[in-house]
Amino acid sequence: MKIALLGYGKMGKAIEKLALDAGYQVVCRSGSQTMSGRLDEADVAIEFSTPEAAPANLKMCFESGIPVVCGTTAWLKHWDEINDLCLQSNGAMVYASNFSIGVQIFFELQRHLAQVMKRNPEYRASIIERHHLQKLDTPSGTAISIADIILREGNYKKWVLGDAGNQDDLPIHAIREPDTPGTHLVEYKGPIDEISLTHKAHSRDGFASGALLAARWIQGKTGVYSMKDVLHLSDNNSD
Repeated sequence: MKIALLGYGKMGKAIEKLALDAGYQVVCRSGSQTMSGRLDEADVAIEFSTPEAAPANLKMCFESGIPVVCGTTAWLKHWDEINDLCLQSNGAMVYASNFSIGVQIFFELQRHLAQVMKRNPEYRASIIERHHLQKLDTPSGTAISIADIILREGNYKKWVLGDAGNQDDLPIHAIREPDTPGTHLVEYKGPIDEISLTHKAHSRDGFASGALLAARWIQGKTGVYSMKDVLHLSDNNSD
């Protein structure tokens, strides 16, 4: 498999290491200022850049007929445009806020728990996410995906960053600290006890291996997909 890396920061380099260890070729590398190699020589592109660069990178892949795996977050105000362009050009894209297989399982657990807790409104939910100091978006895309699941399945109207203003708000607390790949904690606090679920990443390898899995899966397909499609999970809603 020949891979183009669109975004050559910490995630791009983690993907490159695993890809080379697996015997794949990296034929194109694109950083914030430079590009080496040729996109049109790639079988698939893996896009982990910045919110500002992601839409243009995705359009470039569709125009070049290269299927793309995108893990950049905080660009979704352009989602409808990118989704339509992918379909119109018979392109292929897998988008996920988090490519870790463990996080995808975590999403499924949150979906079931939110359904149960909807029947027990005395428990109030909150989300805490911790990431490294260089994290570009606040809250994280993964935290927003978790919040969307709880909003869809539970008793809340909207998520808010910081403390909840009223009972209809789902609070997300974002913490930035050194050397933290990513931790997400969901708490349900009741009057006499509390329930919590945590996913803690030990390194970027989990995200990188999931992106490579999606890169193998997307080849030969057209359309817009999520990691639920890649992992054959039951729910068809995209996170």
